[in-house]
Amino acid sequence: MFNKKLKKAVLSATALTALSAGAAAAQEACTNYTVGDGDTMATIAIAAYGTSNYQPIFNANRNVITNPNDLAPGLVLTLPCEDGSLPNGQSAQELIAAEEQRAASVKRSNVYAPPIKLVAGNGWEPFTTESLGGGGIMTRLATTSLQRAGNQRDFSVSFVDDWSSHLETLLPLGAFDISIAWTVPDCTNRTYEWSAATESRCNEFVASVPVYDVVGGFFTLPESQYVQATDFEDLKGATLCRMDGWSMVVLEEVGLNSENLTLVHPSSARECLDAVLTGTADVAAFEVDLFASTMKDMGLTSADIVENPYVSTLSSMSFLAHRTNPFAREYVAMMNKGLIEMRESGEWYAIISDTLREQNEKLNAASN
Repeated sequence: MFNKKLKKAVLSATALTALSAGAAAAQEACTNYTVGDGDTMATIAIAAYGTSNYQPIFNANRNVITNPNDLAPGLVLTLPCEDGSLPNGQSAQELIAAEEQRAASVKRSNVYAPPIKLVAGNGWEPFTTESLGGGGIMTRLATTSLQRAGNQRDFSVSFVDDWSSHLETLLPLGAFDISIAWTVPDCTNRTYEWSAATESRCNEFVASVPVYDVVGGFFTLPESQYVQATDFEDLKGATLCRMDGWSMVVLEEVGLNSENLTLVHPSSARECLDAVLTGTADVAAFEVDLFASTMKDMGLTSADIVENPYVSTLSSMSFLAHRTNPFAREYVAMMNKGLIEMRESGEWYAIISDTLREQNEKLNAASN
């Protein structure tokens, strides 16, 4: 299964250990950092923030990073401040307040339009959850988009924990207009066999522009052969843990599926990491920020479970409306318009960083 690239992987892993103790020590939050030979997103995050969660760094540098596992030496990255703001810029809270004030000054139309009904799942921190301000990152982005770019559209938000019901029942029956938020495949890519979920999302729904790009990692024991996998082909044959109800689309797109993997589907990230620890699974696959928070919650360190530094997935999340909704395209176009303005103004990043700051404060308070 493994090939000549294995030797390179072993040497690179050794080099990374040395670098994390040396050059990486110069990295600090709230500065710009020039990538050195052997740096990875995880080692940069650990040196700057003390955590392997590099999603915030990726968010702040999305315009210059195309592959989180392939950082070119000499690339200059912006390392966000501890509060999520960018070096030498407004804080997230200041920028959000300014945009809200600007939007409030725009004259509203007197023509009545019914509130757009949004539905999200609960307990999916930091993306959709009632425990965070505004309902989490994706919920805040959705509701804010309806108040930007001249939209000024009222809305309601409900949390329904049965995720499958969103696409199978609630949107098709018209109980809600928009569901927050879903991994949307590349619907032009037919190089792999589409699952029923991929068929459905491409053919039955109208998707917004990409709202948030999620980095997914592959996590295993430090001594496992799979920590040395340098491409997705090397992961075939593994027993892989993916939480129940979580989309397989992002894995199918890179050639990993039920035909070449043995899959286990517990209900939580904690159970997936437990499966790796006990040998029930070789690899767990889910978001890097969820990995970091779950590791902290379980009291685990890199001596227990590590992220493979060579392979990762990148999935775009969007808002979905069902094609049978007569206003589906209108509502999605409205949200797209707002999202584009939010990216241009910087409010998109400010909302993300502000919510991650709030989540980190909750996690730190809980651990003290």
